[in-house]
Amino acid sequence: MLLLGAPAAPFAPETVCAAPVLVIGVGNYLMGDEGVGVHLLHALEQRAPFPGVRLMDGGTGGVNLLPEMDGARDIIMIDATRDGLPAGTVTLLQPRCPAELPRGLSAHDFGLKDLFAAAALLGDFPTVHLFTISVETVNPMSLELSPAVAAALPVVLESVVALAADLAAAAP
Repeated sequence: MLLLGAPAAPFAPETVCAAPVLVIGVGNYLMGDEGVGVHLLHALEQRAPFPGVRLMDGGTGGVNLLPEMDGARDIIMIDATRDGLPAGTVTLLQPRCPAELPRGLSAHDFGLKDLFAAAALLGDFPTVHLFTISVETVNPMSLELSPAVAAALPVVLESVVALAADLAAAAP
C-alpha cells in the first residue's frame, strides 16, 4: 500500500515545453480495468490546476507519445498490469532504463517499452515514475472498473498529486 502525502497544490494546463512534469494515464478506456490509467487521468483533470504539471490521456499511444515527452524532466505514468498480484494492488516503480520496465503491462506492453527505448536512444530518457494497478480481468466494451481496481483509485490519485507537486516544486 502506498503512503499518501500531504495535500498538494492543484494542476495547471501547460504547453508541451513549459511543463517539467508530464502525467500520462494509459490504457484502453473501453476495456474495463485495462483503462484504469485513463480513468485516473480523468479524475486528475477534475482537480484545480497547478503550474509545472501537464496532464495527458495517453490511451494506447505507445511510441506515438514520444513527441509529447519532449521537454519533460519527469514523467508520471499510470497503467494497468497483469502481474499476478491481487486486483487493485498498487506499485510504484522507477525504471532507470527501458530494460527495467516490468513485463505484463496490459495489452499495450510492447508499445510502452518501445516508447521508452526510443527516448533512451535519443538520449532523452526522462525520470519515470510508473504507478501500476494490478488487474485480473479485462472486459471488452466496458467502461466499468471492477470494485477492487476502483477502490485503488483514491490511493493512486492522492499519491500522483503529491508526487507531481513535489517534482514540480523541485524544477529549476
